[in-house]
Amino acid sequence: MSDQQTAPGEWVLLTYRLPREPSGPRLALWRKLKRLGVAQLADGLVALPADARTREQLEWAAEDVEQAGGVAGVWFARPATKALERAVATPMDVARAGEYAKVTAQARAAGILEAPERVHVLRKLRGQMRLVERRDFFRPPEREQARQALKDLAAAGASTPAVVVP
Repeated sequence: MSDQQTAPGEWVLLTYRLPREPSGPRLALWRKLKRLGVAQLADGLVALPADARTREQLEWAAEDVEQAGGVAGVWFARPATKALERAVATPMDVARAGEYAKVTAQARAAGILEAPERVHVLRKLRGQMRLVERRDFFRPPEREQARQALKDLAAAGASTPAVVVP
């Protein structure tokens, strides 16, 4: 399908400007935006695919900026073409794929651990997985691979007989 036949989706954008000093609010905002998985379009301009959750998250970030003495605004926009939208979405998708691959590798490596350690690692990786899924908007194939690796790790824990100490 050509770019003219399929309209790009709506995105929510945050424009912001923060004073350089103190640096704490800038660092806190950067961390928050990283957790959200935003696309950095330019200095002071980030974007996420629009939905109620992403709008709310960026509105909160704008409030944080204003409380720190900066200026911020939340906007809605549509890229002019699907190609432009892909140019913004692809780096986000690649980043999530890398995070899923890391979860997969850690889950597979944990398969050789003793049962108590394996359970601890499984809990930790499930938490990581939830965080990645919250900022995953495009569902790369690595997502299913990570889910399967966690299922396999959980199954390995269930199939390990309990050790009875006399």
